[in-house]
Amino acid sequence: MLLDALESQLVLVDYQARLMPAIFEAQPVLANALRLAQAAKWLGVPTWGTEQNPSKLGENPADLRALCQRTLSKMHFSGVEEGLGEWLRPPVKPPAGNARSLPKHLQKASAESEARNAIVIAGCEAHVCLLQTALDLLEDEFDVWVVTDACSSRTERNRDAAFDRLAGAGAELVSTEMVLFEWLRTAEHSEFKAVHGLIK
Repeated sequence: MLLDALESQLVLVDYQARLMPAIFEAQPVLANALRLAQAAKWLGVPTWGTEQNPSKLGENPADLRALCQRTLSKMHFSGVEEGLGEWLRPPVKPPAGNARSLPKHLQKASAESEARNAIVIAGCEAHVCLLQTALDLLEDEFDVWVVTDACSSRTERNRDAAFDRLAGAGAELVSTEMVLFEWLRTAEHSEFKAVHGLIK
């Protein structure tokens, strides 16, 4: 199964100022997060950020924050525990007025048909906040795609343990380039040159 930009949302977890200096391969990891966020903007993929205890760990970089529609400040390690799930799948509003006032074929499609259930997620630390958020999203019946080269932890061993556990739980492990080219699907896409330029 390939990712579809029209069914995707991007979640970027905790690339924070006081955390990143301790993260294994921090620079390429953050660079890939920025590539994902920029491509998501061009391709119309909603993008959300999280920050763990920002008063202590600082905010995400300003250029990354600017590419997110909203950034969730949290104390729980899982963003889902503090409302991320409601951002990703807003509650369905009941139809207004008399349901029988229009023939069925003229009624608006339900919000369920417009759901973006594929969650592309990346962040730090892979074995703590990213892992717990992704596992909660899987439990909430989202399809979860973990971008491995945009994730890390303070140690390589912890990062890899997170990937093993996430794959075992049903998450798809992908790379930044896999995501970008699957969102594009064709070299004839109107944003192909711009997105391709991100990875040259």
